[in-house]
Amino acid sequence: MFDEQGVCNICHQHEYKQTEIDWDARKKELDKLIEEYRGKYDYDCIIPFSGGKDSAFTAHYLMKEYGLKPLLVRFHHGFLRPQLYENTRKLIRKLGVDLLDFTANWQAVQKFMLQSFLEKGDFCWHCHSGIFAYPMWVAIRYNVPLIFWGEASAEYTSYYQYDEIEEVDEKRFHRFTDLGITAQDMFVRLDGSVSERDLKPFTYPPIKELRKIGCRSVCLGSFIPWDVKNQVKIIQDELGWQGDEVENVPPENNYEKIECYLQCVRDYIKYIKRGYTRPSHLMSLDIRNRRATRSEAMNIVDQYEGKRPHSLDVFLSYVGLTEEEFLDVALSHAVSPHQHDPKKMVPGKKPHDYDQWPRYEPMPREQALVQLRRWQQRHNR
Repeated sequence: MFDEQGVCNICHQHEYKQTEIDWDARKKELDKLIEEYRGKYDYDCIIPFSGGKDSAFTAHYLMKEYGLKPLLVRFHHGFLRPQLYENTRKLIRKLGVDLLDFTANWQAVQKFMLQSFLEKGDFCWHCHSGIFAYPMWVAIRYNVPLIFWGEASAEYTSYYQYDEIEEVDEKRFHRFTDLGITAQDMFVRLDGSVSERDLKPFTYPPIKELRKIGCRSVCLGSFIPWDVKNQVKIIQDELGWQGDEVENVPPENNYEKIECYLQCVRDYIKYIKRGYTRPSHLMSLDIRNRRATRSEAMNIVDQYEGKRPHSLDVFLSYVGLTEEEFLDVALSHAVSPHQHDPKKMVPGKKPHDYDQWPRYEPMPREQALVQLRRWQQRHNR
């Protein structure tokens, strides 16, 4: 939403964060929360962990500032890059921390990716649902009730605001994490071609089970002022964490989404649907933080935005679609008034580690066509 001066509510959230919050009082709330749980369980807390900038900083901060013993829990979405593995090795050894790494059934994941792309124009359902649901199951299994996530969503959206301590709960999960498709919905949409047991890691646990362990699931960014660029410098200096070249992202933002080699496919779909993508998002943050002027930001956006990624070829193999079919589906999700012109697309730069990316078993063409035809029939295409 925009006010009479054309300023959006996200920018107003940023102003509120900078001027209205008593961060010293918030830090005391964090101190109190941690003391409620410290030393009572096998682990003091769970940190959902990808190895990217936010989860790496969260682990570093809680261990250095409070001396906690966390369990890092990674839902492995399947597309981690070589540098991410190296960053993870450095972190767990320098911090001296346990890591639980879970990878879901690849054949089921392929179906989830294709179905969520068809239904919502976003193939990342399995990733986001798994990242936010699976650690909650681990919390129950290991009886570790305190879960710390990274930044608060108010940093980027207005689903929640900075005037509240954001609870990362089932309401939040269904509000904007699972694309409006529950695991039960996915089971129905796939007509039983996957088992309900395959869907459990993507299903939010029953609230009675979470209440039984006294679960608290919160964002570290609700208690301390979140500053990505400063935090990246900290983990670089103290943990040896390194950024990486990211497809169609300015090199000065080499800390952004380094954990997924398909991230630019998602950005490309967003460009087809809405006409902007990650460079616009990053430059908006720099403008809010007075690190760039609007004209400087627009020049960078023009250089990097909307190019066809090399990773698209990998994605198409994984889900069994042709590029023509991919464009037809993506265009069906376009948001007016944007009108995408595929003829204007030019290829982006090939990532330096492209040839090192795993080439998993592709989805059989016949299987992909079953899902595609079912979607076409439902939508009269």
